[in-house]
Amino acid sequence: MKLFISASLFLFTTSVMAGDYMAGKDQSPVLNGCVLERNTQCPGVNLQGADLSNMDLRGANFKGANLSGANLNHTSLRGANLDGANLDGISGYRLRAFRATMRGAKARNAELQGMQAEYLFAQGTDFSGSDMTGANFSFARFSGAKLQGSNLSFSNFEIAWLPKADLEGANLHGANLQEAKFGHANLAQANLTNSRIHYATFEGTYMEGCTGCPFDW
Repeated sequence: MKLFISASLFLFTTSVMAGDYMAGKDQSPVLNGCVLERNTQCPGVNLQGADLSNMDLRGANFKGANLSGANLNHTSLRGANLDGANLDGISGYRLRAFRATMRGAKARNAELQGMQAEYLFAQGTDFSGSDMTGANFSFARFSGAKLQGSNLSFSNFEIAWLPKADLEGANLHGANLQEAKFGHANLAQANLTNSRIHYATFEGTYMEGCTGCPFDW
């Protein structure tokens, strides 16, 4: 009988300890009042310099938030709202932003190599000086965006819209620009060497000093 009671007590104690250990394991982290999970509502939150790497933040609302200097490496922001957000200097290697919105946001001098952002809405966004080598922006919208001095080598802009975008001094070496729309964009001093421009349109595009631009378009 004593053996049975002891065994039951041991099992109960073990269960409680295991429950205590697992408590909080499924709880999402909270930073400055923002619960870091899918579909979180954190407009205007200050997450400057935060480590948000490898997180699942799909559908999050970070409209107008300060994410400058944050670590977003391998994070999913699929369908997230980043309109007007400050993303200056972020690290976002392989950041996933499929169908996300970044209208009017600032993402200057950011590390966005390998970013996966098909159908991204980035009208008026400032990516000046950012490294987006190998990023995928197919079907994305960059109307009026600022990409001066950005590294877009080997990136994919197939069927992307870039009317009136400022790409002065941008590096588009080896990029896929097939069917991209560059109407009235600025490609002055840009490098399009070895890029694929089949069926891309360059109506009214400024190309002074551009290398590899289709001057006879």
